[in-house]
Order: sequence, then structure tokens, then C-alpha cells
Amino acid sequence: MPKVNVYLPDDLADTVKETGLPVSAICQRALEQSVKRVTAIRAIGDLSATDPTAGLTSFTQRAKDVLKLAIGSASGEVGTTDLLRGLLDEGTNLALHVLRTIDIEPAAVASELPPPAEGPASRMSVTAANALELTVVEALTLGHNYVGCEHLLLGLVAEPEGTAGRVLRGRGAETRQVRQVVSAALAGYVHLQANQGGSAALTAAVGKALEPVLRRLDRLEENAGLT
Repeated sequence: MPKVNVYLPDDLADTVKETGLPVSAICQRALEQSVKRVTAIRAIGDLSATDPTAGLTSFTQRAKDVLKLAIGSASGEVGTTDLLRGLLDEGTNLALHVLRTIDIEPAAVASELPPPAEGPASRMSVTAANALELTVVEALTLGHNYVGCEHLLLGLVAEPEGTAGRVLRGRGAETRQVRQVVSAALAGYVHLQANQGGSAALTAAVGKALEPVLRRLDRLEENAGLT
């Protein structure tokens, strides 16, 4: 059986040894899930199918709806701008609240995107495919067992060549910052407050959850002489 080396930080390695976890079995399972998700993305072929997202079993329904909107507004090939437009047009997803939390208004982002094209889409562009793969990677990196719109936002920001990433980064979105906001937003009490108070409560709760994270970042940057 082929051997794959896995490198861990010292403190984590010590903890793993103390607990006696079956590292090989855990890594195999994690890699199996990762390969399955990325393979599903790469298998998106016939965009004219009744449901081109049917194979994306780990995607949330909102994330699937965003992809359908992107496919429906594209001509020839689906680009990163189509994915971002779908994210904005869906209108109810967590990614929009994340943007507002970092002072990026979704409507302002939408104003920088080209108008939707007319005509059926037949394939994903290279940059869009890369963004979707990064979307899956971000979900895995955060330890989530699903892929949602917030992960798609991260994938678009992280993809270096696509227009959507340039627009988002031009507005001030940075991968590390967005990842921290997503983590804060997904805390259990944030969801509870959101259910009780709607969009305004979610934005406020995300901001509240993020405050200690940003304060810690500021201290780290000051100590490193970055400010």
C-alpha cells in the first residue's frame, strides 16, 4: 500500500500521540471525502441537463441554486462573474451577510459585474472550475461536512485569475479575513440569533463574534511590526 506522509504542528502531533487516535484511518477517510467532492466538481459536464448540480451531494440547496443561477445567466461558458452574480442574485445566503460584515455592500459589487449574457452555457471556464475546486478546499480546510455559499465566496476570493476575485479583492475582501468572518458566523449562537432576528440580527451577531478575532489579529500584526 502506498505511503503518504502527513506533517502536523508539534502541539497537535503530541496530542494525537497522547490520545492514541488511528491517524491512518482518519486520514484515509478525510482524503476519500476530499477526493469525492473535488471529483464531483470536475464531473460537471452537461450544463444543459435538467439538474446539472445533481451530483454535488455535499452542496447545500442554496449553493446549488447559486450554481443554477450562474448557469442560467451565462453564454457559452460559465465564468467567475456568473458564479458571483448568482451568489448576489440568490439574495438570502450567508455570503452576503459576510460581505456586509466586512463593509462590502453586495449591490456595489453587482454594479461592477458585466450584464448577464443571453444563450445557453455549455461548459465551465477554467477560472470558474478552479474557483469551485477552491470552494471545496475551503470547506474542507474549515472542517465542514458541507459546501455552502460562504465557501463559494472564499473560493472566488482565493481564485487568482478570475474577474470575480479581482472585483472582490478590489473591494477589500481578503481570504484570511473572509475565512475568519465565516468561522465566526457559523458559531451556533450566531445561527440562533439569526433565526430570532433575521438579516439584521445575523449581521450584528457576526460583527460581535468577529470583534475578538480582529483584536487578536491586530495584536499579532503589531507584534510582528506589520502596522
